[in-house]
Amino acid sequence: MTRYRISLVNGDGIGPDLANSGRLLLESISEYSGVKFDIIDVEAGDNALVKYNKALPDFSFDSIKKSDVCLKAPVGEHAADVILVLRRYFELYANIRPAKSYPNVKSLNPSVDLVVVRENTEDIYLGWEFPIGDEAVIGLRLTTAEASRKIALYAFEEALRRGDKKSVVCVHKSNVMRIGDTMFSRISKDIARKYPDVEFSESYVDACAMNLIRNPEKFDVILTTNLFGDILSDEAAQVVGGLGLAPAGNIGKRFAIFEPVHGAAFDIANKNIANPSSMFLSIKMLLEWLASTNKNNDANKLVELGIKIENTLLSLLKENLKTIDIGGNLHTDEFTKKFISKLIV
Repeated sequence: MTRYRISLVNGDGIGPDLANSGRLLLESISEYSGVKFDIIDVEAGDNALVKYNKALPDFSFDSIKKSDVCLKAPVGEHAADVILVLRRYFELYANIRPAKSYPNVKSLNPSVDLVVVRENTEDIYLGWEFPIGDEAVIGLRLTTAEASRKIALYAFEEALRRGDKKSVVCVHKSNVMRIGDTMFSRISKDIARKYPDVEFSESYVDACAMNLIRNPEKFDVILTTNLFGDILSDEAAQVVGGLGLAPAGNIGKRFAIFEPVHGAAFDIANKNIANPSSMFLSIKMLLEWLASTNKNNDANKLVELGIKIENTLLSLLKENLKTIDIGGNLHTDEFTKKFISKLIV
């Protein structure tokens, strides 16, 4: 029997509440299924900076390196000093952010089921900003053919995995960024020719943002660059009911980090009202990734557990058992207990 080492970043704000819900779910799975986890708590973020003078202390970094996969709760003001460092070190080139309509959750359309596939290692997120005197700044944006090709390939493979619509829209702004985004567009079109079963189209980012509001049900896979993907994925999450239902994966060839899309939400920290659904759906993605990278006897079980997590969420929502942020009356711990008790039946 394989035991998987999961590093768990506890984070800041609502992070500890979500991390605790995630830990309880993983511990229950480990106890009641044939899949076993060893959970390693990791300190990183604002609190770590205060205690150790570093948002990602070396011992925390080492713990993550020694794990099979990482589950990360939201981090506060120093998130960039944590997640951006980890993305670059592990070469987590693909940021995967699903957005899906769920029953009894207010959304713009009940039939949305899309995923944003976002390049995750370059663009303006490299932080290459340089002051010119006191009143001007130059910011550099990096786009490479290698990164563009890798994320485009991932997007088309994701469209095949998802089935049904099998469509990819490449989102860019090549009419303004005529060199970098034109290259991104050209590479996406080149790769599209290798996937005749996947419908391919293009959109400028502003038009895509508008159509996510107007016709969100028409989207399947949105392929885009780092900054645009960050913005569009938050918009897509709100379209289907809010960030409390939004999971994400940072995926590379040999390692991955899964996390809720939203931030630390300090305004509701320590109030026991954070929605743990985003953490549970992130764990679903984590299990699916473990299944895809560990071709052993656990693979089918891991996939089945991921499906069961989403089905459990669907069941609770159909019964109108919800957290406060999406119109219910359950607190974080109450929803977590109901979720786990239904999952392990």
